Amino acid sequence: MASPLPGTPEGGAEGRVFIRPPTAADESAYVAAVRRSADLIRPWNPVASRPADFRRLLTEITLADAESYFIVDRADDGLAALVNIRGITRARFQNASVGYNAYLPYAGTGRTREGMELIVAHCFDATDGLGLHRLEINVQPANEPSRALARRLGFRLEGTSPRMLYLNGAWRDHERYALTVEDWAQRCGTAHSSESGRMSG
Repeated sequence: MASPLPGTPEGGAEGRVFIRPPTAADESAYVAAVRRSADLIRPWNPVASRPADFRRLLTEITLADAESYFIVDRADDGLAALVNIRGITRARFQNASVGYNAYLPYAGTGRTREGMELIVAHCFDATDGLGLHRLEINVQPANEPSRALARRLGFRLEGTSPRMLYLNGAWRDHERYALTVEDWAQRCGTAHSSESGRMSG
């Protein structure tokens, strides 16, 4: 399995989870996590509840505009959640969309939030991370756990995108939450330049 990402806290006192990219060796653990969590995930993301999609996931993360990370429990090395970073755009935008699926029995324990904090830090880190300026999370209005997680991470509600995605037989509205690197630096009490370290094009 892949090693934890650079900068991920090491040691139990610093956090209950670490993050790392998926590898082919994770297939059986992923299938088991998806199967036991299908009822939790399916109402909001039916594709993500299909175990066969793991190989598609591995293909997607070879693309320049996509990354994925498992949030892994330190105590038992179990897969607590999957976080997908998609639509990574450079040049003057420096933006990406973030989606997440928590897995039982870890869902509702705060581990996804802990892992998402590591993911957001990685996305904004201009030295060892993606060096992005802005992140979006799009959530169906009825998905209160995901909406609450976005708010706890400091994402602000920017508006609603009507009929944004076709899910479970209908076009579904989504609320759009966003966070900039300046917001994140203020939340974390750190300084940050207004210019990304990954500007190009």
